[in-house]
Formats: sequence, structure tokens, C-alpha cells
Amino acid sequence: MSRKPVPVVVLAGFLGSGKTTLLNHLLRQSRGTRIGAVVNDFGAIEIDAMTVAGQVDSMVSLGDGCLCCAVDTSELDEYLGRLSRPDLRIDVIVIEASGLAEPQELIRMILASGNPDIVYGGLVQVVDAAEFDATRSRHPETDRHLTLADLVVLNKADRVDEAGRARIRAAVGEHAVGVPVISAAYGQIDPGLLIDRRPAGERVGQLSFDDLRDDGEPDGTDTAPAEAGTRADGGDHSGHLHELYESVGFVSAEPMNPRRFMEFLDARPDGLYRIKGFVHFGVPGHPEKYTLHAVGNFLRFYPSTRAEGDEARTELVLIGSGIDAGAVRGRLDSCREHAPQDVPAESMWGVLRYVPGLSEGPGEPDAAEEAGLPY
Repeated sequence: MSRKPVPVVVLAGFLGSGKTTLLNHLLRQSRGTRIGAVVNDFGAIEIDAMTVAGQVDSMVSLGDGCLCCAVDTSELDEYLGRLSRPDLRIDVIVIEASGLAEPQELIRMILASGNPDIVYGGLVQVVDAAEFDATRSRHPETDRHLTLADLVVLNKADRVDEAGRARIRAAVGEHAVGVPVISAAYGQIDPGLLIDRRPAGERVGQLSFDDLRDDGEPDGTDTAPAEAGTRADGGDHSGHLHELYESVGFVSAEPMNPRRFMEFLDARPDGLYRIKGFVHFGVPGHPEKYTLHAVGNFLRFYPSTRAEGDEARTELVLIGSGIDAGAVRGRLDSCREHAPQDVPAESMWGVLRYVPGLSEGPGEPDAAEEAGLPY
């Protein structure tokens, strides 16, 4: 079975918004997930008690598998190629953009890459709640950046009162239409929004602090989809500022009708940030299952085969903020197909349009359009 491409997440926001703090939080809370971090300007990233000084062309490999580089954007493709090498077994790459960088250009570079081992993982726009008005005044392009976001983190929200947060969220929502907005203090968002924890038995390399923290604790690995309204990590965050988000699980032993399923994906509910899992269409002449990767407006299907003994079924996890779990499950239920053998072959065209490399012609989706970029 071919290896799944490594998602590349762009972490953007103006100087002082808290991008590095958020990245440090992700690295400290990776809990076995191997993260490749690319830093777009000079600086340092603290990982636990260790500081990795950013130097152009430098690469540091830590015992727990995190890799950090400082690179010029013109060399981005080269460094993504290094980080996505199969032998490194990186699970996700996070690019921390410069505070004055154009996230649109970074997105274009990722989408234009010919590297089959990476896939665009979305734009996370970090907003400084305490300086929101001043930042928009100094940098009018803030609003344009918000239109590109797949997830907005309203950082330093603890420094703004409830009325102020509501006003800022409304202003953000005017530009990041339908995009989840997560409030946070000190960049402490749930890592489950961006990364998937590697099961403890699959960890690579020497014993790490993650393993020590897991000793005697529940594993925390998702063995079943979380119920709506619960945090993906299962912990008690009732005293935290950041809001709950929903993780909706869907399983179907019946195949999915490709046309109805694409209609669902084309009209995803507001706040639905991420969809991952496997889809079984059961249409004769097509693969037994497809791996689905969707983040924001970005969508890809990867043909794959079932392992011997695996049941043919659809298994999805949908992650978002403010979504109606019952309505989402209802819409997915309506996509079930009782007679896949009677489904015409052309009904798969909508799916095949999002299979990378399958078509070099009109059927291949335009990357800029897919990511919501302006022409």
C-alpha cells in the first residue's frame, strides 16, 4: 500500500500574534506524533528545555523525531522534500511563516510542488485579540489573509473581555466566512485540530518524554470517534479559555453514493474544518476504498486497497466548531447506497476529479481555486 502524503500546515499571523508560542505548544504536546517544523525567519524554537537556534540551511533532529529548519522561502520545496522523505516518517509538517510573509504565496508554492509525498494541510491564521484593531489599522491586508484561512486562532483572548471577543469574532467572520474561530491563551489550542497522535506502539526511536508521560496514564489514542461536543483528547478543559469543538464520527457498512457524497462535500456546513478517513463506494470497476483528506476548501481522494480480513466500510471523523453533529450525521446517512451495482460509472467522475495525478486535462481541479485563492 502506498504511503499517505504528509500534510503541510501553514501557520501565519502578524508579528507578535503568538505563532511561535502556538508552534512550541504543538511540539510539546505532540505525544508521539513526528512533526517537521519549517521556520520562515531567523529565531529560536524552544522544545521542552532545549532551544534550537535557527540558522539558514541548518537541520536539527531530536530524539523524539521533531525536525526544525530555518529556510528561505525560495528553498521551501527543497526542504519539504527533505522532511517528507519516507525514512523520516514525519506525520505532519508545520510551516511557521514570517510575521510579514504573504501566506497566499506559501500556499501557492505548496500546491505547485510536484512532490507526491506532500499535500496541502490548510492555513491556520493566528490573530492577536489584544491588538486586533491596531493590527488591522497598520496592516490592512489582515482582512485578505483571513479570507484564505481554514482555521482562525484568536490568541491572547484572555486579555479581552467577553464583549470584545464577540466583536472581534464577528469582524473575523465577515472575512473568514464559515471558518472555525478558536479562542486561545498562550497559543494553547488542542493539537488534535492539526495533528493526529501516533499510537504509542508505533513510536519511533529512543524513549522520549512522551513515553514517560504516558506511563500509567490512559493512552488517549482515538480507538473510536469522539462524541459531538467532546474534546478530541478526552481531557477536562472546563477551566480553559479555548472553546470546545466537535468531533463527529460516522461509520457505514453500506457503500456511499458518489454523487450524493460529493454534494455533501461541496456544501460542507460552516465551521467544519477537517474530514479524514476512508470511503467505500462499492462501484464496480473502481478501488475498494478511498482515503479522504479534506481541510477547509481543500479536498483529495487517494485510491487504496483493503487489507486482508478488513471489512468494506466507510469510516470518517469530521472535526469542526459550532457544527450540528446530528445534522451532519443525517446528511451522511442520506448518502448511503443500497444498490451500488446499479450506480452508473459516470457518477464517480466527481470523485475522480480529486484523485491527484489521475488526469492532466480538464478533470484535474485547479489548485488555486480549490484552496480558495484569488486568481
